[in-house]
Amino acid sequence: MSQNELLIVTGLHTDGVERLLSRLREADPDAVVVHHDLRDIAAGRLQRRIRDRRSDTWTEVHLAHGCVSCTLREDLLPTLRALAGRGRRIVLHLDPALEPDQVCWALDHVVVDDLVLTDLVDLRGVITAVDAATWLDDATGDETVAERGLASLPDDERTVAQVAVAHAEFADLLVHTGSAGDRDRVDAVLERLAPLAMRSDLLDLDDDALLLRRAHPLARRGRPDDVHAPLLRGTPPLVPGHGARLLVFSARRPFHPDRLHTAFDLLLDGVVRTRGRIWLATRPDDVMWLESAGGGLRIGRTGRWLASQAPAAWDQVSEERRALAALGWHPRFGDRAQDLVVLAHALDDDGIDAVEAGLRSALLDDAELAAGEQAWRTLPDPFGSRHTDPCDDTGTADLTAERSRGEEH
Repeated sequence: MSQNELLIVTGLHTDGVERLLSRLREADPDAVVVHHDLRDIAAGRLQRRIRDRRSDTWTEVHLAHGCVSCTLREDLLPTLRALAGRGRRIVLHLDPALEPDQVCWALDHVVVDDLVLTDLVDLRGVITAVDAATWLDDATGDETVAERGLASLPDDERTVAQVAVAHAEFADLLVHTGSAGDRDRVDAVLERLAPLAMRSDLLDLDDDALLLRRAHPLARRGRPDDVHAPLLRGTPPLVPGHGARLLVFSARRPFHPDRLHTAFDLLLDGVVRTRGRIWLATRPDDVMWLESAGGGLRIGRTGRWLASQAPAAWDQVSEERRALAALGWHPRFGDRAQDLVVLAHALDDDGIDAVEAGLRSALLDDAELAAGEQAWRTLPDPFGSRHTDPCDDTGTADLTAERSRGEEH
């Protein structure tokens, strides 16, 4: 073992996560488990728990502000920094309200004592506990994180579905820890949501799989997706299975913002996940990122199209993005395009066709397209710089949780 291995364990249901942690401690009795309980974070305090084979210690921590960024910067990252280098595997047990991609981004970018944590630890990846009896309901509902009682974070309007999907989508190993439930249907969804992740029952796991020694060669291992990366990771099934199916939507003309906003309802009913890049007619320079889970949806600016920038911008992006842009370059629109993937769990062929038809009807028609960019900029636009759905009374809202994919500079 590398002396500084780090595993991240997450999941919505405490009992299942605890069973998974017990199995990890059997596989490595010397491992140290770190956990931050965020249930009282709104009051500016949290409970930090550190346990190993010799001790189990709880410490109350007071923060400058009751928010996730303060939790990461002021205590979680410094705690991991202090434990790194002691020759033991570290298991970071995330509070259920935390999304693992946000934490992994911080591990790789936030400086602690002149270093980022990934300079000191080998981040092996993320393990997510799944209860097949409840996961699909969690991943498709509209209950908020606060209503579930997970945490009272400031301005947090995320749904439990957004958190449940984020836990599973970012996993390198998905472990069934509960009752069977509708296991085949849940696995069909997970196979399309996280196609490179290993899946197993807790009782069937051997140590090599549990410690992520047998992860897929292209496993994520804590690396967030680039906005311009392919939207289909690995090779998920493109044919329906146990009610789960994928729709890949692409187009080379912009969306009418108002009609797209109306079409959002189609992405919230019978759908587990929608994610991808969109191009709004009112914002021809901006790459917008859209993602939904269950009854929650958010959209925000995430950079600029290469077509809207000086030629030198090509040298500042990844080789993969340059290749994809060059391959699909349009003589008028450059690399601007719509690219969305919709993962449905309760839509038949007619339902999927209706989603695709709704998205196509939200594109500019021929007359609108011919009017040109100056006319496009005058179209009704219900979106602020960031937007969540359902809307507030003004029709615009800030995102409640920043993703790791920040704006490009």
